[in-house]
Amino acid sequence: MDSLKIGMIGLDTSHCPAFVKLLNDATNEFHVPGAKVVKAFPGGSELFSSSISRVEGFTNELKELGVEICNSIEATAEGMDAFLLESVDGRQHLEQFKILAQYGKPVFIDKPFACCFEDAKAIVELAKEKNVPVMTASAIRYAKGIDVLRDASKVEACEAFGPMALLDDYRDYFWYGIHSAETLYSFMGTGCKQVQTTSTDTIDVIVGIWTDGRIGTLRGNRVGANGFGCMLTTEGATKFALVSPEVPYYALMLKKMLPFFQTGVSDIPVEESLEIIAFLEAASQSRTQGGKVIEIMK
Repeated sequence: MDSLKIGMIGLDTSHCPAFVKLLNDATNEFHVPGAKVVKAFPGGSELFSSSISRVEGFTNELKELGVEICNSIEATAEGMDAFLLESVDGRQHLEQFKILAQYGKPVFIDKPFACCFEDAKAIVELAKEKNVPVMTASAIRYAKGIDVLRDASKVEACEAFGPMALLDDYRDYFWYGIHSAETLYSFMGTGCKQVQTTSTDTIDVIVGIWTDGRIGTLRGNRVGANGFGCMLTTEGATKFALVSPEVPYYALMLKKMLPFFQTGVSDIPVEESLEIIAFLEAASQSRTQGGKVIEIMK
């Protein structure tokens, strides 16, 4: 089977060269065969300093890796089999997806899916209208270490944790909270009905109550250890795991992403991805309202 030709949109994240090296270089120890990044559009967001300041560096790096740099999304999309929407500012995703959706090819949208529930819902509705397969994920969801918990019996409660910096020019939990939220939902699934946030200078704790009475907790640290991990309470035991960098997170995610590009079927239900954004939206609202309980948007 010939390699799929991938167009990459947004060169303002370290994910971009990481994906190119893993997909395009057959000599890479963790090479993932089946697709190559052929063209890319630099993009960038003036609204986010950590975006616009990094575009030039990553664009030059991709040039050196043999990727053709284009001056528009449309030029990048022409002739491609699938797309990696990598723009690090999730506020751009809906606008950019509206262009990509016209080509009818699978689109992977890197974290976060969007920076508000309204945008995420609009992406899902447009994808259904245009019959465009969509997948979104944090690489932490697939990381080595927590994978040993996947065979757990029914999860009654889960605490996912990790670093969670809060930036001045990016919406609170959508920057790094998305990673632990993805981990949380990978074990809990959909069904959260309400969220409450407790926030201090060093740690935020977000507690969600599921409709069946289960409890999911997200703990974001700005002090101490920076590792990702989770603790599960199951019917039979309490289990704990930390993410291991032994195998690159991105390689493990690409192994799930390639079948999606080939078949148009994501292993993550889009309803789950949408609810993750609703969860973070409610958590953000609870934080700004001093810890008020917020109902999940549907």
